[in-house]
Amino acid sequence: MPVIIDEVVITVEVTNRDSGGAPPATSSPEERQAIVSECVERALEILKQKAER
Repeated sequence: MPVIIDEVVITVEVTNRDSGGAPPATSSPEERQAIVSECVERALEILKQKAER
């Protein structure tokens, strides 16, 4: 009997405190939006590639 996974949820919290590194630089809302847009584009591309298989 095959197993079908309908949904996978991944949650990540990224901090720099434990590594002892410098605090993250504050970015403008435009920079944040650009990062989010890039992530969405990459995720959609991966989903598109998987759907083509």
